[in-house]
Amino acid sequence: MRGSVDRGRLFTTAAAVVPALVAAAHIVPAGTWLSGPRRAWLPALAGVGGGDHVALTFDDGPDPRSTPAFLAALDGLSVRATFFVVGEQVLCHRRLSHDIVRRGHELAVHGWTHNRPWRPAPVREVRQLARAAHTVAEVSGVSPTWYRPPYGILTGDRLLAARRTGLRPVLWTAWGRDWTDRATGESVAATVLADLRGGGTVLLHDTDRQSAPGCWRAALDALPRLVGACRAAGLTVGPLGEHRVAGQD
Repeated sequence: MRGSVDRGRLFTTAAAVVPALVAAAHIVPAGTWLSGPRRAWLPALAGVGGGDHVALTFDDGPDPRSTPAFLAALDGLSVRATFFVVGEQVLCHRRLSHDIVRRGHELAVHGWTHNRPWRPAPVREVRQLARAAHTVAEVSGVSPTWYRPPYGILTGDRLLAARRTGLRPVLWTAWGRDWTDRATGESVAATVLADLRGGGTVLLHDTDRQSAPGCWRAALDALPRLVGACRAAGLTVGPLGEHRVAGQD
């Protein structure tokens, strides 16, 4: 009788502990969203690269309403960048995605959709990330290297999916808070430059699909200021592929 009771308690305890462990494995890696600890303890994940270089990256596109304006501005500045694209958007806008590559920019993966990972779903994450990577590879002609999860939330599921898909997660060291309706070119540039150092990775957005309508114009207006400030400091600006992130081939 006593053995039956003990086994019952063991099963009850396991039933309570296992879901908690699964939830922890899902959520704890997402703590890397905090920029201070990320830069200090995980510089490669933060996108820290060569001290004479700044990586310029854009999230959430491609968007035919706004991405062409960024491509034109980057042409005018003689700067290439990395575009973290959403797989379903690439599928809808193949010609624009091809144009990004044709102009010398790098395509990276921002997921299949721009979703929030509320609950563990490892099988779905692997399947969707693999689909996004395959779509990007078809458009660019090369297998993508980089993965930035939507909202920068790198859960355990997403980390596992990246490893299974052969993608390297990378976040950022400086962002422009360019997704709000109050953002301006001046505010975006000032916010980025306050945190930017040589070797940093900048996060901006080339679309307003996930943010305030029209806010992409603030990021666009900030580009000449940002590039000018970097060059004045003796820093080159380019894509992650040229950034010499730790462990990069």
